[in-house]
Amino acid sequence: MAEHKHGSMDTREQEKTFNGFIRLVVWGAGISIGILIFLALVNA
Repeated sequence: MAEHKHGSMDTREQEKTFNGFIRLVVWGAGISIGILIFLALVNA
């Protein structure tokens, strides 16, 4: 079995994917909140 050195793995792709996921969640939450506010104002 190969020797494993802790902290030697290249994690740039995982970090890019995670950052993209977080950006998507933030945008999705913002759009959802905006839609809810719009619906509340229209139905009031």
